[in-house]
Amino acid sequence: MGQKHRTQILLEPEQHTALAEIARQEERSISHLVRSIVNQYLNDRALDTERQRAAQSLQNLTVLRKRIAERSGAYLGDIVAETRSERDEQMEQVWGGAG
Repeated sequence: MGQKHRTQILLEPEQHTALAEIARQEERSISHLVRSIVNQYLNDRALDTERQRAAQSLQNLTVLRKRIAERSGAYLGDIVAETRSERDEQMEQVWGGAG
């Protein structure tokens, strides 16, 4: 583990009591517990940022796809799913008529 920086924080009495109890139960120091909590918060925040970026990228791609389709007349449906569905219907007709 790298160099640590001393930071002083002021906690409400209930917060300190709760942290002290958790630290005691987990056989850790309050400092170690707080560092773990801060790490989890930072990881969650980074993950949220990644999700927001991914969602924005997906939204941008959707807008771009729509613009391209409007300009070129591209088909926006799901051609694979539609073809598969048509084939399934045809197979039902063939197998249904065979019996």
